[in-house]
Amino acid sequence: MKAIRYLAAGLLLLTGILHILPMFKAPSDPNSLPMLIFGIAYFAVGIMLIMKIKFDSLLGVVIPLIGLGVGFFVVGIKNWTAMLTFLFAIDAVVIICCLILLLNKKKG
Repeated sequence: MKAIRYLAAGLLLLTGILHILPMFKAPSDPNSLPMLIFGIAYFAVGIMLIMKIKFDSLLGVVIPLIGLGVGFFVVGIKNWTAMLTFLFAIDAVVIICCLILLLNKKKG
């Protein structure tokens, strides 16, 4: 379980950084501020997973689900990029890892 926790945390930290970068690259872009907010949230949940803070696994499912929803319904398919595909893949892996952590927590 430790490997799954650290995999999810590492991916959340990575995606947090990737979400924060556009704020420095193109601060005038209207999507920069929402991406900064999501980046901070992803990074915070990654830190929470490393520190084993209460509700870390639950937030590790909820925050990426919100990110996926925003990506699909707000950004849309017409604005699809390779980076967005990469971020969606990370979100999917994080959700699966955190679901495994949640289900094993309830068993034990």
